[in-house]
Amino acid sequence: QVQLVESGGGLVQAGGSLRLSCAASGRAFWGYVMGWFRQAPGKEREFVGGINRSSSNTFYADSVKGRFTVSRDNAKNTVGLQMNSLEPEDTAVYYCAAGKGSWSAIPSGYDYWGQGTQVTVSS
Repeated sequence: QVQLVESGGGLVQAGGSLRLSCAASGRAFWGYVMGWFRQAPGKEREFVGGINRSSSNTFYADSVKGRFTVSRDNAKNTVGLQMNSLEPEDTAVYYCAAGKGSWSAIPSGYDYWGQGTQVTVSS
């Protein structure tokens, strides 16, 4: 089992940057694929980006490709989401998630979730 805690959210102007971090506790963090999702008010939770166990592959939603970067440090049990060129449409609660199976872009593909961190982008 793994516990996840996100940090780094906040208020930023359009065009700005934020870096989210997700700290994992528990055993064998390296054994999980990691994903970032977001959920805006009144909308379903959507995939943002993901990274495989070895960091050899990353995956992104089309809406953030080229602007967001997912990374992980298995030695520190952390996964990060660097967000650049932020847009008001990026406003949402951002969640990190850990999955025991193969990489997935759907929430049901993940087994553990953090509590989320709010990102607000003003125009």
